[in-house]
Amino acid sequence: MFPIRDHNPSGRVPFVTYALMLTNIAVFIGTWDLGQSPRALYAFYAEFALVPAFLMEGYGWQGLVTSMFLHGGLLHIAGNMLFLFIFGDNLEDEMGHLGFTLFYLACGIGAGLIHVISAPYSTVPTVGASGAIAGVMGGYLLLFPRARVDILLILIVIFRIIPVPAWLMLAIWFGMQLLGGWSTAPDEGGVAYWAHIGGFVAGLILTVPVWLKRGGPAFWNRTRGQPPHPVARYDRSHIPRIRRARRTTQVPRIRRR
Repeated sequence: MFPIRDHNPSGRVPFVTYALMLTNIAVFIGTWDLGQSPRALYAFYAEFALVPAFLMEGYGWQGLVTSMFLHGGLLHIAGNMLFLFIFGDNLEDEMGHLGFTLFYLACGIGAGLIHVISAPYSTVPTVGASGAIAGVMGGYLLLFPRARVDILLILIVIFRIIPVPAWLMLAIWFGMQLLGGWSTAPDEGGVAYWAHIGGFVAGLILTVPVWLKRGGPAFWNRTRGQPPHPVARYDRSHIPRIRRARRTTQVPRIRRR
């Protein structure tokens, strides 16, 4: 199940969202060659990734921020940037450029700290923007619980795009993180589920002041949990098709040497 777009256009150009996406992509391209040398990659991760055991020993704190801009593969960064592109612009619209920047970084740092708490002695480097983006999703849930999100549903050989309310899609996603967190040892490699959970909860909490400023429950009652503006619609084109006229003359064939 992959979200591909929402029906929630933003009222301003999301410069910060675009800048975050470009920064992540630029760092990914710039560090691509490190994968050719395991020794160089390990040294790089030891310096810039988040390693819980290092923090418990009193160093490596820069990894709480720098790890947010590192990714372990093409699918990793593609998925993260897709989620950021879909949900980031609306929170930036509500919080402002500076406010959203601080919010994004705070969610990423909070996600990293929860991961450290879940596996304090792990020496496995953790990279990715997932924790910060999970915070964006948590904030989106609070402000626009009933915004329509189109998801690509894949069931073996069946591919279908269906619209669902944001609260349903995000609740399913959060439930999957809880299930993964409870069933997977946090000090092993793989997905940092507790970082996702921590980032989501942090984003939800940090968005409460914005929600209250908009009126709190009155904001939900006024908008019914939907975007406070006309939703975007993606319909088929109504432009009539024009049939091609049949040729009345035959064009002579030309033989090329």
